[in-house]
Amino acid sequence: MAGIPQKIVDRYKATIPKFQKVLTEARNRDLNEADTVTIVKDVLADVFGYDKYTEITGEYAIRGTFCDLAVRIDGKVQFLIEVKAIGLDLKEGHLRQAVEYGANQGVPWVMLTNGIRWQLYKLRLDQKVNYDQVLAFDFCALNVRSEDDRDKLFALTKQGLAKSVRENLYERTQLVNRFAIAALIQTDPVVDVIRRELKRSAENLRVENEEIIAILKNEVLKRDAIEGEEATKAMTRIRRSSNKTLRRARQEQEDGVSIPTSETPSSRPEE
Repeated sequence: MAGIPQKIVDRYKATIPKFQKVLTEARNRDLNEADTVTIVKDVLADVFGYDKYTEITGEYAIRGTFCDLAVRIDGKVQFLIEVKAIGLDLKEGHLRQAVEYGANQGVPWVMLTNGIRWQLYKLRLDQKVNYDQVLAFDFCALNVRSEDDRDKLFALTKQGLAKSVRENLYERTQLVNRFAIAALIQTDPVVDVIRRELKRSAENLRVENEEIIAILKNEVLKRDAIEGEEATKAMTRIRRSSNKTLRRARQEQEDGVSIPTSETPSSRPEE
């Protein structure tokens, strides 16, 4: 990710090593949840750039219960944060608790952390609440020289929010995953390429796209990548994108614009 301001990088260099020592000592002392919350608030302020007194809210009330922390900017909650004691491993039950807070409050972004492990989730608040992990990292393993680590942190910063970094990161997780790639493999343009390459191997070979798709589904692709709710969602997304590209290509052809063959999804090599 390009474009992280140098002052943010300098802030990482000044604060991350300090908090890595603080967190390591806290883990050795097995600090309780309340003390872990205090450290997390300092990380949110010093590393991620939020104002500790106006933008970080403790014990955020949600329908008679409380989430440990919330980041609120200009009156809008940007993150709900569930904090566990630093010595606890983050478990599915802790995540369900954080997701429930977000769903009840209508906040789509939730974080789960024990100070060392940080996990960011995006909720899909439809008829049924679903969620996707957008990023996860071990704070004590961060390397301030690593561009990848700096990018992960930037998605959680106040400056990153202003640049919609977390939304862009979420969009990537929706496209670069086993469901989307499995759906893409089954589309006509990809199957056309497989069919063409097979024919190159045997000049008189007769094979139809339907036969190739059946082999992909039954013998090549893992079943959990092509069946179920996530697979259906990915296939719908890929088809919608493909149809949009096809409509655009047809419209440009009607307007007299030359379109490269590779941009026309339905183009199929002749027998």
